[in-house]
Amino acid sequence: MRLLAALALAITVAACGFEPVYGPGGTGTKLQNSVLVDPPRDRPGFLLVRQLEERLGRASDPTYKLAIDLSVGEQARAIDPDGEIRRYHMIGSAAFTLSDATTGEVIVSDLVDNFVGYSATGTTVATLSAQRDATERLMTILADEIVLQLQTSDL
Repeated sequence: MRLLAALALAITVAACGFEPVYGPGGTGTKLQNSVLVDPPRDRPGFLLVRQLEERLGRASDPTYKLAIDLSVGEQARAIDPDGEIRRYHMIGSAAFTLSDATTGEVIVSDLVDNFVGYSATGTTVATLSAQRDATERLMTILADEIVLQLQTSDL
């Protein structure tokens, strides 16, 4: 029974045009060490670029250029009876454009967004540490979403 189910799944996947991202000619291999990411302007941008380069590699002779417009903000989410904010949501969005490095032709353009939370209870140092950690987590999430969008696009 399991063999029959596995065979049916394999046929279904093959029929839908499924192609492995890192298979021969897949978008994952096309992007690896081929994307030059615009330099960051601030700490969140640096963290995002670092995560992107970790996933895509650094391009010595880029085929593509990746421009990113990053926006990060915070919202108070939990206020105690004394009016003190105890929890924040850090919200980030990244509009990105992948273009041909030679011609400048836009290949993929999209927007990703997400949020993370952090606690503001405790000392100022603990809150600042939680905020920095939240920034790193948010940039990791946004980088994952950007790479996913790029890998599932038609290059």
